[in-house]
Amino acid sequence: MQQTREKNIRRGITVFTIALIFVFWWGITASGAVNTRIVPTPGAVWNAFIEILTGGYKNTTLLAHLGASLSRLIAAFLGATVIGVPLGMLSGFHPRVGAVFEPLVEFFRPLPPLAYYVLLVLWLGLGNESKIVLLLFACLPPIFVACAAATRRVPADYLNSARSLGASKRQLFLHIVFFYCLPETLTGMRTAFGVGYTTLISAEMVAALSGIGWMVLDAQRTMRNDVIFVGIFIMGFTGILIDFLLRRAEKKIVPWAGKA
Repeated sequence: MQQTREKNIRRGITVFTIALIFVFWWGITASGAVNTRIVPTPGAVWNAFIEILTGGYKNTTLLAHLGASLSRLIAAFLGATVIGVPLGMLSGFHPRVGAVFEPLVEFFRPLPPLAYYVLLVLWLGLGNESKIVLLLFACLPPIFVACAAATRRVPADYLNSARSLGASKRQLFLHIVFFYCLPETLTGMRTAFGVGYTTLISAEMVAALSGIGWMVLDAQRTMRNDVIFVGIFIMGFTGILIDFLLRRAEKKIVPWAGKA
């Protein structure tokens, strides 16, 4: 009962905060304190959203722009997961494997993805290939690091108990290490998705012909600040929705996470 009440209070505070922001936004635009050509009114942004939703933007529907962005991100995220999860766990479980791959990942991890995006465009062109590879490089390090770190924290008692029962290295890895690391692995995947989403928007602003990031950049060229605000809201709400879905999936997949 207490937890439900506290949850409702937090929701009320969140709703009140969002409402307060919109009231402030409406107030400064209605009072003339700011130029509405620079900061559009909430009504102008809503009208631009309806315009794009019904008629599209530059002969392309809003769903097509959003689908182009998400298809690139999902393809790269799945590729990074397929590579990063087993490679990270193997690197944490076998130090010699880690000696091979960890320096490479640590080299790429601090690099801003856009720093080498120009090279990818030169090698792979302006199509989806260069963007997917860029996003894969952006998503891979968080997944790899989370998996490797979680694997090294597997309690020695778990491994020794399994060995005393005759478990092989393969059985240790599949039945103990993998499931012990799964909660932290999913957290790393959520982090990677967020990093990939940020990188995607930046990449589309640099070189693209479709996507939400491209739409915002094109609107900037034509001084359509209402469209820019629409794009920003779409990016934010899409990111929140995706993270919510990932957190729900995490609770279903690893219900034991955080419990003794």
